[in-house]
Order: sequence, then structure tokens, then C-alpha cells
Amino acid sequence: MLLLSHNTDFNMKTFTRLSVITFFLFVACTFWGYEQNYTVIVSLDGFRHDYPRIHQTPELDKIAASGVDAVMLPSYPASTFPNHYTMATGLVPDHHGIVNNSFWDPVTGKRYSMGDNETRYDATYYLGEPIWITAERQGVKTGVLYWVGCDIPGLEPFATHLERWDPDERLTFQQRIDKAIEWLSLPEETRPRLIMLYIEEPDGYGHRYGPTGKETGKLVKSLDALMGDLYRKISALPHGDRVNLIVTSDHGMTDISSDRMVDVFSRLRPEWYEKEDGRNPLLLFTKPQHREQVYQTLKKLKHIYVWKKEEIPAELNYGTSVRIGDIVVAPHPGWQLGDKPFTTKGAHGYSPHFTDMQVMFRGTGPDFKEGYLSAPFVNTDLYPLLAH
Repeated sequence: MLLLSHNTDFNMKTFTRLSVITFFLFVACTFWGYEQNYTVIVSLDGFRHDYPRIHQTPELDKIAASGVDAVMLPSYPASTFPNHYTMATGLVPDHHGIVNNSFWDPVTGKRYSMGDNETRYDATYYLGEPIWITAERQGVKTGVLYWVGCDIPGLEPFATHLERWDPDERLTFQQRIDKAIEWLSLPEETRPRLIMLYIEEPDGYGHRYGPTGKETGKLVKSLDALMGDLYRKISALPHGDRVNLIVTSDHGMTDISSDRMVDVFSRLRPEWYEKEDGRNPLLLFTKPQHREQVYQTLKKLKHIYVWKKEEIPAELNYGTSVRIGDIVVAPHPGWQLGDKPFTTKGAHGYSPHFTDMQVMFRGTGPDFKEGYLSAPFVNTDLYPLLAH
């Protein structure tokens, strides 16, 4: 990883030698009490890469100056549940199974939705292994607060320190930061070495007021102050110089309006398809005899992409899961699929190569370079970084 503070350019022979050396170093560190570092990662939902420039974030700027400043590309689709589980597993949504915030699963015959407790807490939908499970199985204690997948029965072992999502009663943003400091202040034998915190804003404000809206800016500034508070409290810990802090996000946000809407449903007949779900992208499970008809009909419309499942662009890494329809429809950036005007001003879900979908990355601490402006990278790279 170019973000790390040491040179990692090596060939396969070097890799093999280092693997052996690393193993013995691990054994030595385990038995001789080597002081290992800690990592805290905070995800601010919907925090676009250029919010620090648009809305002015002095605290995040300080974190960047002391460490790494980068742009991170989400996986497709650029939405909350798919990307938080990608960051936890290192797998793209097409491989870990959460292919959108909601989707139809032809195997179970059910519609998964992040707002439906029956499916949201069904472990069969979640493929791959989140990093906190891997860590716990190796004796590394973790602390996880509200991260997607952290509280699913059957996805175990759970983190040693776990805060479960409650739609009605949740910790305030300040309490979440204080919870991380509380965990880092525990005796060393119970202290988590990996802490993962989720904060659900500024996503909601970005949707409601648009990414450049004054209200969104105010919230971004308050979140910036919160990250500054976290950074200072970490630094004040007796072992604060051994803590890595990462602040990043799942996806960006772009402007939309009611005059940029494509009504695909008025062009489709119900008898042409079995199921449909999602709006960005729209996943259609067509009846085999009508597949070509659906494809050709939608191809005539402007401001949308229409793909047969096997023809989805390779750079999206999308199309092998059974949970993805045989026809996929995606609006052009800034456009939406629907049949009535929108009342919101911001949206996401588009290609990661659309810059408005990209997110900021800040990393500082003993394992990061100092004052380093990194080239953009994809969020599947976050998993090996955390593992390191």
C-alpha cells in the first residue's frame, strides 16, 4: 500500500522470504510482549471527496497534513449497505452478496431490504468474512459500532465490544466518539486493536438539501469538529502515538432535480418480467421470451444505460451474482429512474468513476506516511490496509 510508511515494492521471492520473517516476528511479538498499534476507522456516510474544499473542514485538513490525504473510489453501486460491507470484507458487492440497499433474491424468493429486519438480520444474504470476525478468530480484540453486518446472528464471533444498531434509540454522534475513547482506555488485555465506527450523516442532509446546500455545509462542519475532537482525545491517550486514525466514507452525493427523471416503467408491460427492484441501478428479472423485447425497448430511451447482465462493463465488477437481474438499467449521472417527481436534491448509486461518487480518505498515525497526497484508490484496498 503506497499509503503506508514503508516501501512495499517487492517480487515473489522477496514476498516469500518476508512471509517467513513475518511469521517468526509475529511469534516473537506474541511471546515477548511487543507493543502493537491500534486502528480506529470512522465512516461518515455520504461524505463526498470534495466536501473539505466546498464546506471548509479545518480539522480534517489537520489530519490530512499529519498523515495521508486521498480520494477513494466506492464499489458499484455507490450506496450504503453494499459499500460498508465491501470495506469490511474486501469483496465487491457482486461477490459479497449485498448487491444494493434492496434487491430480489431468486434463491430465497424474498426481497432483501436494509429496512426489513427479517432479511437484514438473515446471515444467508451476507457472503465473505468481515475483518472483525477474522481478527477475533486470531485472538485480536475488536470494537464495532453500528457497522453494516456487525450484529447479524450467524455472522460470528461478534466483536468483543459491540454496539448494535437500534433504529429508535441510538448513541449521539458525540457519544459514539466517546465510546471509541472508552474502548481505547480499557486495560491492554481487553482493549480492542481495531475499532470501526459508523455515523449515518451527512448522507441524509445531502439527499434532502443537495451536496452543496447550506444546511449540508453546516452539518459537514459539525462532523469536522467531531473528528477534531476524536483526534485530540486519541492524541491525549498514554498510548495515543500507537493509534492509527482513518476517516472515510461509503459513497458521495450528486445534485438531482425533478426535471431529470426517466420513466422506464411506462414503457414496460408487467407480463414482460417476473420481478424488479432498485432504482439505481434497476434490476429486472425478465421472462426469457421477453428479454430481448425489454432490452430493445429500453435501449431507445435517453439518459440511461441498459445492459444485459453478461454485458455489464467490466470496470463495474457487477453481474455474476444471482441477485442481479438479467437486465440492468442505470441512470446517467444526475438523472434518476422513477414515475413521479422527486422531492430530494441529492442522490448516489452511480458508477464509482463519476467523481461525485468518490469519497475522501484521511489516515494518520504510526503506520501512515506524513503529509502524503496519495493517488486515488479503490475501497477494496481498505481491507488489506486494515489487516496490515
